[in-house]
Amino acid sequence: MTSEQKNTLAGFLNLAADYIKDGHARPREDIPGYINEENVQEEKASLPLAYLIEEPDEYSADSLEAVAAEIAGCKACVLGETRTLAVPGEGAARPLVMVIGEGPGADEDRAGRPFVGRAGQLLDKMLESIGLFRGKNCYIANMVKCRPPGNRDPAHSEIAACFPYLERQILLLQPQLILCAGRVAAQALLKTSKGINALRGEFVDLEIGQAVIPVLPTFHPSAILRDESLKRPAWEDLKLLKSRFVTGE
Repeated sequence: MTSEQKNTLAGFLNLAADYIKDGHARPREDIPGYINEENVQEEKASLPLAYLIEEPDEYSADSLEAVAAEIAGCKACVLGETRTLAVPGEGAARPLVMVIGEGPGADEDRAGRPFVGRAGQLLDKMLESIGLFRGKNCYIANMVKCRPPGNRDPAHSEIAACFPYLERQILLLQPQLILCAGRVAAQALLKTSKGINALRGEFVDLEIGQAVIPVLPTFHPSAILRDESLKRPAWEDLKLLKSRFVTGE
């Protein structure tokens, strides 16, 4: 704080003391540093930048850790009653790519981490083939943060209950691109009823908050494990993804 600002503050405090003592105050124009309608622009120009910064919006004071803590205690749908561990997500804080799957499986439910089973191991290999690594330049999450019993598809109500968490994560992460792994995630995120074969192979812009993020749907790794004929089109999707992100290296 400059000496001029200290003098202004001291004058204000003295005035406040007079007000308390005497039960009245001088006209506001007599207060040192008072800003009226005529000199507001001049005074604002002289204020330190920190005085002029607007209050943060509802997400700017948020953090990935805060979202994860809320998810860990969430009981907004029935999945919160049947899970072993919630699975918020993991990865880089400013990723090139955010991967979004449909929901945790049995391995993820036990570990509290996304994509750690056979499908997760395949996903890691797929990402590494185009220079993406969880914890370095990629973030991995799911539409729902708790395992649906029997690995069934998450219900619409369960997706709706979890979506605010995912939305906050996207806004905090600000990924360059999103890779949707599988039909359920792609349909829910893009609000469409199209199948994965119709959706994959091209980017769709997702408007979220003030951002517009290109989304590329592709096959879920578990589907590729069941049907090896999906490897080739999935590889084409990965090459398309690679062509769009900027590494900055």
